[in-house]
Amino acid sequence: MKKLSLIASFIAFSIAATAQDRGDYQVGEFGITLGAAHYFGDLNARSSVRRPKPAVGIFFRKQFGNYIGLRASAHFAQVGYADKYNKNEWQQLRNLSFNSNIWEFAIQGDFNFFKFMPNDPDYIFTPYVTLGIGAFSYDPYAYLYGNKEYLRPLGTEGQNANYDGRKQYGTMALCVPFGVGIKYNLTPKVNISFEVSNRFTSTDYLDDVSKTYAGPANFPNTALGQPSTAFLLQDRSYEVLKTNQFQAGDQRGNSKQRDSYIIAEIGISFNITSYRCPTVF
Repeated sequence: MKKLSLIASFIAFSIAATAQDRGDYQVGEFGITLGAAHYFGDLNARSSVRRPKPAVGIFFRKQFGNYIGLRASAHFAQVGYADKYNKNEWQQLRNLSFNSNIWEFAIQGDFNFFKFMPNDPDYIFTPYVTLGIGAFSYDPYAYLYGNKEYLRPLGTEGQNANYDGRKQYGTMALCVPFGVGIKYNLTPKVNISFEVSNRFTSTDYLDDVSKTYAGPANFPNTALGQPSTAFLLQDRSYEVLKTNQFQAGDQRGNSKQRDSYIIAEIGISFNITSYRCPTVF
């Protein structure tokens, strides 16, 4: 009787081990995310988090084992800020503002701190770190008398007048996403995640502010003798003190520090699995 019990136990253990070896296993996942984006730069030099805006994304992740994955992602996000939210008196007098839509594509490497194996109760949760490279489009705009005005074509720092040799900045820039997250397996097919990732960028013009004022002389009046839109948006201190306070060469931004933006998002993903053949003993 004891021998039969031992044989039965051995058979049960062998079946369980074989089932683990031959079952479905994760080879990748695809998903969607929803969250908020926030900008840091010349108008938000103290990295305040006061004006989050919506962000949505999609991604595909290829798994290379239980710890490492390679992700391709695309995001749409909105960012913006205004000097009126700052406590610094000089910034309040500067009185600049911007908004921008961002379209981003990135490739990222993900590293799980714990082994992650969907549908295995011992390995259904892990924190992770992510690092990658990407590109994004941006086109800052502001509102003047209720009208939406795109800032780049206006050359608000004298680009159109070739002031101090300045050239128009582009609509595309590079970004380096770096962040952390957590991931949890809900069902054999579904995971949820939360991630916070900062984007270091190659541009200082995400907010249309970088260097110094070009001065009134570089923004001539319109044919009707009225101040041009570019003139009204390059120095908005007149809205605070009824007259322009800044001249050519006065500080407008900090060109030594690039702008950045952060995305915090919740994601839901669906596992792509493959079948592992039974182990042969």
